[in-house]
Amino acid sequence: MFIEYLKVFLVGGIICAIAQVLIDKTAMTGARILVSFVVAGVVLTGIGVYQRLVDFASAGATVPIVGFGYTLATATKEAVDKEGLLGALTGGLTGTAAGITAAVVFAFIWSLVFKSKQK
Repeated sequence: MFIEYLKVFLVGGIICAIAQVLIDKTAMTGARILVSFVVAGVVLTGIGVYQRLVDFASAGATVPIVGFGYTLATATKEAVDKEGLLGALTGGLTGTAAGITAAVVFAFIWSLVFKSKQK
């Protein structure tokens, strides 16, 4: 049990550390890093590397933003296998709908609780 938690912590921590290095040592904006991580998740899933990482570290690999790319690619592949070309258009959105909905709902709730201020 402890080893599983350690794997999750280490893999998630390494992913976050890579992001922090990109923030500190490059001129990349947060948005570009975010998009790069999602694309990396899709590409690594497409070539079969990311699934091994998910099998090894479960939530440590699926919770960070790279995991969103993994979910997009996996859901799209499954939809294409079931529905053909139409699945390429609908699979990613169907597979990530719960996460996207949760993000929108929680953002709305936070916007009701806290007031934004001009900088």
